[in-house]
Amino acid sequence: MADRPVPVAEKRLMEVKLGELGTWLGRRDYSPNGIVSMFRRAHTRYYNKYIGVKKGGIGGIAMLLAGYVVISYVWSYDHLKHDRWRKHH
Repeated sequence: MADRPVPVAEKRLMEVKLGELGTWLGRRDYSPNGIVSMFRRAHTRYYNKYIGVKKGGIGGIAMLLAGYVVISYVWSYDHLKHDRWRKHH
């Protein structure tokens, strides 16, 4: 069976076509409760995508280690540059 079409008001922003943008913006809930629920949904999506992942790997630790190496190199670059010009006899 084919999926039934989703109403414009229930689509996410990235799924809305340019011609439907005005209708989509008009159907948003701009009340204080609507804005709070919008931020709550956005925070939940962000948390589920980036922070609360079910399957962790070595990627996060590798990025942390690579960042540490880059930062420590930047901090000690001036010292390394001066060592390069010294003559060792």
